[in-house]
Amino acid sequence: MRDTIIKNAKIVNENKIIEGDLYIKGDRIEKVGGTIDLQSNTTEINANGNLLIPGIIDDQVHFREPGLTHKAEIYTEAKSGITGGVTTFMEMPNTKPPALNQELLQDKYDIAEKRSLANYSFFMGASNENIEEVLKTDPQNVCGLKVFMGSSTGNMLVDDETVLDNIFSKVPMLIATHCEDEATVRKRTSEYLDRYGEGMDFSKHPEIRNEEACYKSSSLAVSLAKKYGTRLHILHISTEEELALFEKGPVENKKITSEVCVHHLYFDADDYSRYGSKIKCNPAIKDKRHKKALLAALLDDKLDIIATDHAPHTIEEKSQSYFKAPSGVPLLQHSLNIMLDFYHRGEISLEKLVDKMCHAPAKCFQVSERGYLREGYFADVVIVDPETELEVSRNNIYYKCGWSPFEGQKFKGKATHTFVNGHLVYNGGQFDESRKGMRVKFNR
Repeated sequence: MRDTIIKNAKIVNENKIIEGDLYIKGDRIEKVGGTIDLQSNTTEINANGNLLIPGIIDDQVHFREPGLTHKAEIYTEAKSGITGGVTTFMEMPNTKPPALNQELLQDKYDIAEKRSLANYSFFMGASNENIEEVLKTDPQNVCGLKVFMGSSTGNMLVDDETVLDNIFSKVPMLIATHCEDEATVRKRTSEYLDRYGEGMDFSKHPEIRNEEACYKSSSLAVSLAKKYGTRLHILHISTEEELALFEKGPVENKKITSEVCVHHLYFDADDYSRYGSKIKCNPAIKDKRHKKALLAALLDDKLDIIATDHAPHTIEEKSQSYFKAPSGVPLLQHSLNIMLDFYHRGEISLEKLVDKMCHAPAKCFQVSERGYLREGYFADVVIVDPETELEVSRNNIYYKCGWSPFEGQKFKGKATHTFVNGHLVYNGGQFDESRKGMRVKFNR
């Protein structure tokens, strides 16, 4: 493998922007900044004044493998992320069968080792019956434990109070929770089905999965974490009300952290009239007051991470009526485009964007040697042209499901080159799949 020197870049890293070069030697970053001369056995890439950022780390994706590969696969979804600058993902356990024991968890790692173009980690799953398996998980080799404290599928809902006490009091690693109160959601689902019937409009989704359902569950998770001193990370915060549960400050100083997903920042309830089932997700996209509050909380460091909750379904599945159409949106390929849209509107700085998509996930999960452009770190590096327009179409969507809610939309800015562990995987629409990503390690 030839070494690479990236010349004439605007390097966005560690809350500053500097102009200079970056030297990749093997799978590591050798030097950052200044003028670096071309050396033997070295390829030069001229960034032409474009941005150079660390690879994005997405801590919440659903890649559907094993068991649901008609929707997505580890290979296809990781590839889609690469085109959008995502070099590391953390994938959820609600596959088929769900990753509820160590053997099933290892099966996913084995698939990724052979097929994923991006770096990877997988959450161990919790249920009401598998605490012994959960406690076998090695915190240095697994990103965390996923607990569905709200509606899920199969046997992954954890609603037994004794089990929750056991999990929060005994599990030594990070616990990531999906928080929606099951009783509230079930009651309101039944009421709305009786009232409106099977043909109910999708705009009712945030009324069923409402603010009360989110806050009731999130507040329970926070109270358990405080009671037992648990390392808690609450996924996809969607309401202004929940923000009262979190403190401002650096993510590395917190035991209770949280995140916001791109769709909860970008869409609001008015968009159901245009997109319908295509933006049906859990937690629901809600009134526009929430997205304004979520963005403000992100900027003042009350919310810690930007993620996607990438969750593809086939267009045929999503085209069904409200009560049959599954929840979930494919988002991974365009998360950077979405956040660059906020940047071009003057609503977020490049430094903050990189902090929340690259640095903060690394700090939150204690990722080893990734998330920054630092000498000696793995060379997960992305060149971003912030000005060139990208129009989303079926022809340039890499998800296996083949669709996106953004089809026909034009975004300003896109990733042009993506390096994973020093290997140029993506270059202006071309892929070099000769090397695969690595299993992520954690400093715990």
